[in-house]
Amino acid sequence: MVGCGTTTFTEPGDCRLNALGVRVNLVLTACTKFKARVTWAHLGRLTLVRCNNSVAHVAFLAFTPKSLFISLPIRRDPPAIWAGVEMLQRDIVQHSLGERFHQRARGASRWGLISVSAEDLADYGWTIARLRLKPPPAAKFLRPHSKAISNLLRLHGQACRLVETDGDLIAHPEVARALEQELLHALVTCLTGEEAHRNTGTRRHRAEIMAKFEEVLASHELARCAVPELVAAVGVPERNLRLYCSQFLGMSPGRYARLRRLHLVRAALRRADTATASVGSIARQYGFSELGRFAVLYRLAFGEKPSTSLRGFRSAALAFSEFA
Repeated sequence: MVGCGTTTFTEPGDCRLNALGVRVNLVLTACTKFKARVTWAHLGRLTLVRCNNSVAHVAFLAFTPKSLFISLPIRRDPPAIWAGVEMLQRDIVQHSLGERFHQRARGASRWGLISVSAEDLADYGWTIARLRLKPPPAAKFLRPHSKAISNLLRLHGQACRLVETDGDLIAHPEVARALEQELLHALVTCLTGEEAHRNTGTRRHRAEIMAKFEEVLASHELARCAVPELVAAVGVPERNLRLYCSQFLGMSPGRYARLRRLHLVRAALRRADTATASVGSIARQYGFSELGRFAVLYRLAFGEKPSTSLRGFRSAALAFSEFA
């Protein structure tokens, strides 16, 4: 299937990549105007994604187990944190099937994804490099040769720019096929690079704990839980959870849980019926019982009063069905 598209989001809760095999939960960590642009292209066997985000954030991503994903941090200043690992120059990530992980950006960020079926990657790996490339059991951080990663990033960027400037051209079967072949060759070359971080067992264990932390927060999203309750639900010592949250999220578990609930309140306020809903009722629904303190926290997080967010409409970005 050949197809492409690009869209811009102005609300973090609207960012959707579901149809591309990725679920995203985005929590902003800086109080500034949010804008993100997502560009995607299906090139037959490959799907490319490029995301530009204007704000520091923590994202929890979950990949479909039907495809193999490779992450390409494109903008590296400041360095991004992927699954608790600071991405250095030339690093890429080959993800395990169905992987769930945290991505942290400490400023404006730009990153890309390539997805391909495990069968196609194995076939091309054998044809190009005489290697049977398999999905790793846990995220694999690779450091390809500088020329190899430069070539892959160039082709990925070229394809995404074509989508944004001339979508009809990249949708042409012959153009898409030529790009696909070049990208597959460049991708296989990069996946034969050196492994950059070898403590796979430790990283995998911590990533699983952090994924469980997200599950616990999702199951308690309407309630205010103290850190000891969260620790008990996750099933690890409090010291460990605090250490992992600092490494993966850049903040304490309590602060992240509060930010996450504030984002849920904002999403609820923006889709509420102003004739029947109130800021107080929605805030209490998500565990904020002290409304004065809630209003302060909300303004610190989003730069506006909760009443300003209480509007009876959804962001126009939700109209883009390919991300629904």
